[in-house]
Amino acid sequence: MHLVVGVRFKKAGKIYYFGPNGLDIKEEDHVIVETARGVEYGDVVVAPKHVPDEEIVSPLKSVIRKANAEDEKQVAENRQKELEAFQVGEIKIAAHKLPMYLVDVELTFDNSKLIFYFTADGRIDFRELVKDLASVFKTRIELRQIGVRDEAKMLGGLGPCGLTLCCSTFMGDFHPVSIKMAKEQNLSLNPSKISGICGRLMCCLKYEQDHYEHARKNMPRTGSEVTTPDGPAVILDYNLLKEKVKVKMILKDDTVDVKEFHLKDVQFPGKNKK
Repeated sequence: MHLVVGVRFKKAGKIYYFGPNGLDIKEEDHVIVETARGVEYGDVVVAPKHVPDEEIVSPLKSVIRKANAEDEKQVAENRQKELEAFQVGEIKIAAHKLPMYLVDVELTFDNSKLIFYFTADGRIDFRELVKDLASVFKTRIELRQIGVRDEAKMLGGLGPCGLTLCCSTFMGDFHPVSIKMAKEQNLSLNPSKISGICGRLMCCLKYEQDHYEHARKNMPRTGSEVTTPDGPAVILDYNLLKEKVKVKMILKDDTVDVKEFHLKDVQFPGKNKK
């Protein structure tokens, strides 16, 4: 077990673990840490806690110090430099006539690297652009092509539900989603109904999937024979959320009747098996 604090470098970004280094660190504190990108400023989002060895990415680095007033000033200056770099970046992209869209610019805390995030339909030869930008900013330049999901995460916005995007609010990582999830949740398969503003399947399809999978295991299959309080019947359909089944019953006069029962009132082979 290791004593760690969880640090996030971007809003809704991935959480990284660092050793507290004997410092009195609390949630919402700001800290200075060393990462593969150099010295960085981050927000503590997980208070000191013990985590198993398998959750640690070796080697576990320690927090250098808690951020002070000078560090806060440096961060504010970096944000201003990023805005200026974004404007210059757009001008340079237009000057080089490159078919790319600049999404965001990030300057590392120690000013050692300037990262330009962009989207494009295909591969872009930006070698001359990098040289041009390096001559202007006199620092290491990195151009990073991102996908539409990352673009939505950076830019933010409102989802079809009317709320701010999950990916830009609290999601640290993107989870795999598939059309199979929409089918199992009985949702419309119309792409416009199940896609987010990025054009990909909505991330929220994942949220309730575990519940649907668990509920489906406890449901009789369509077409299977069951026993109801009114006698034997055949399953026509079911509602996973309401835990109700619609059945077809053959009455004594050979007429067909359709009824709905709660799952707890229906008996069938395999019910309540783990």
